[in-house]
Amino acid sequence: MTELSTKAMTKSGKKFKFGFNRKQLCIPYALFLVMFVVIPLFVILYYAFTSSDGSFSFANFAEFFTNKTKISTLLISILIALLVTVICLLIAYPVAYILSKMKKSIAFILLLLFVTPMWINFVLRAMAMKELLSLIGVSPGSFANIIGLVYDFLPFMILPLYSTLIKMDTSLEEAALDLGANKSKVFIKITLPLSVPGIISGAMMVFLPVMSCYVITDTFSGSTGFTVIGKLIAWCFLGENGTLTNVNGGATISLVMLVIMFLTMLATGGFKSDNSTRGTNL
Repeated sequence: MTELSTKAMTKSGKKFKFGFNRKQLCIPYALFLVMFVVIPLFVILYYAFTSSDGSFSFANFAEFFTNKTKISTLLISILIALLVTVICLLIAYPVAYILSKMKKSIAFILLLLFVTPMWINFVLRAMAMKELLSLIGVSPGSFANIIGLVYDFLPFMILPLYSTLIKMDTSLEEAALDLGANKSKVFIKITLPLSVPGIISGAMMVFLPVMSCYVITDTFSGSTGFTVIGKLIAWCFLGENGTLTNVNGGATISLVMLVIMFLTMLATGGFKSDNSTRGTNL
């Protein structure tokens, strides 16, 4: 076990070693997880399975799954997240593919142009896009919401795709071309299957946050806008005057969202270790 140690002088002139081993260096991270992940999760579980008087109850879940407004909002959120994910994929894949074929210096500069907006607060980006849409005649509403969500989450789709495509073994494509396959067949049979891990990673980075990203939808909403499930959670925890209104209901919706995210990652292999290399087995 290696140790990170520093030497200091005592008043008597003797030297002593002061260091931490690797396990001790994990203590701050473990404390952070306990304080800001584990404890809040148990708080959500407590309020989700208790009534307003503190007694154990499943009434919160019964109310959620029998409330047509909440169920419709959840379904709309899933559909909107799927739509935004598909649009981002259709835009990001050609961009990432073209960047992966360029020289690294040029690709880095172009990629930086896509990533730079991520350094700006997303609320400021949303307000800027709202003003731009108003200048070209796009009024607030559902269509503007979709544009705003795609604009905000597009870099999260480009980066995983580019990282996957740039690591691919190009000799496989060259071998397929030498054996007589055309470019379209090489893309369908080799490039696309090898880029599936990047597609899944990018889809998860877009799909899951979109379901709860109510700040952007509020910015672009109008008379025809829609409400995502994250807005319902905000309404439950904080009412119009900023006071707690329905903590038990908000915790219940949060737990349902957590289960949906868990099942989504489980279905897409998000918990599996990444064993991808530059080669592959077809």
